[in-house]
Amino acid sequence: METIIATKQKIQLVDGSFTPSEANDVIQALLDEKINFHKLQRLSWCEGNKNANTKFPDERIKELEREKKIAKDFINSVREEGKRLRIDGILKITLED
Repeated sequence: METIIATKQKIQLVDGSFTPSEANDVIQALLDEKINFHKLQRLSWCEGNKNANTKFPDERIKELEREKKIAKDFINSVREEGKRLRIDGILKITLED
């Protein structure tokens, strides 16, 4: 019997039209989750090794915080125009060699 392993997968995380407030809630929640992931990763690396190199999670947290501000500013500008936002968020997963 032959086993077939999928090497690619897509997950539709978000797909829809949102008011600016709804879009802000969705985007901020997704970014907050990713920031929390990196904070926990950093904490895990530091357990038992206070000198652990946490440059990657530290930088990623900073990047995501910047993206939160950019998204919030963009959504606020749309809110002033009274428009809705379409969000299409696909998570693509592939097998690495």
